[in-house]
Amino acid sequence: MSIATEPESMDELIADCRGIPRPEVPSARREHEAATPWRVDDACHAQVAELDEYV
Repeated sequence: MSIATEPESMDELIADCRGIPRPEVPSARREHEAATPWRVDDACHAQVAELDEYV
């Protein structure tokens, strides 16, 4: 049996959410690795080659 009820106002909802623990945030930030450059290959180009005909 659950005694939980739905919040009836935005204030009740915010109060309920305050009890949710926040996730731990790592203290040391890692540098982002450089992304691989995006390239259009023949297969990708073929998918949109005749797009103007469908529009």
